[in-house]
Amino acid sequence: MQKLIFLLFIGLLSCNSQKKELKDNVLPKNTESEIVAKLSGKEIVTELDKLDFFNLTDKSELETVKQEFAESKDKWNFFSGKMRGETTDFTDNRFMTIDCEELFEAGGLEVYLKKVKSVFDKLELNFVYRNEESYQTENYWKHTININGVIYNAFDGSFSDNDCGISYSNFLIMVNDQLKHQNTDNSFYPINCANDGMIVLLTKKQFDFVKEHYPNDNEHPKELSEWMILNGL
Repeated sequence: MQKLIFLLFIGLLSCNSQKKELKDNVLPKNTESEIVAKLSGKEIVTELDKLDFFNLTDKSELETVKQEFAESKDKWNFFSGKMRGETTDFTDNRFMTIDCEELFEAGGLEVYLKKVKSVFDKLELNFVYRNEESYQTENYWKHTININGVIYNAFDGSFSDNDCGISYSNFLIMVNDQLKHQNTDNSFYPINCANDGMIVLLTKKQFDFVKEHYPNDNEHPKELSEWMILNGL
């Protein structure tokens, strides 16, 4: 029990240190003069609709979701939807919040695999996870999970200031690998890793559209390889 408490304490210190590092490395936001406002919020929604961005949104919430995206573009030049009530669930069903400390800690992986499964279900794809295994020493942790018969590393290495970022990256690698294996053009793209971290599910065409019409900063999606380099991983 004392060893477990010690390891969790190390994890919290690592995540807190990483959050400071990420904050220090935030890219400068583009000024309004650097952003080419090619489309209005309404036009953005029209184009996203053509790209099937809203195909995972429940019909009962569709108009509200589209209105939120249009307003976010017009008011803040920001790509994000509306949360459902007092929850941390987005009504568009493509954005997902991730508390990176929770993801790294024991029990956190299953919390977010369950959320991802709901997205796979909407895409009519298989997502069966089981046999989560963990081996720990004072300075090392190997954490694996079986998804659809493939064993993935949730974490495998010595503890450091990058623990949360590594777990976040590994999480995206495993779920994107399953999306690729099931022949879908959708991938989860990283946005940020923190207590209020976030990812978003996009096709390549949707991602390219967002990159063209929104700022290139730490509040918008990036390729995972780019995100990892920017965050020292």
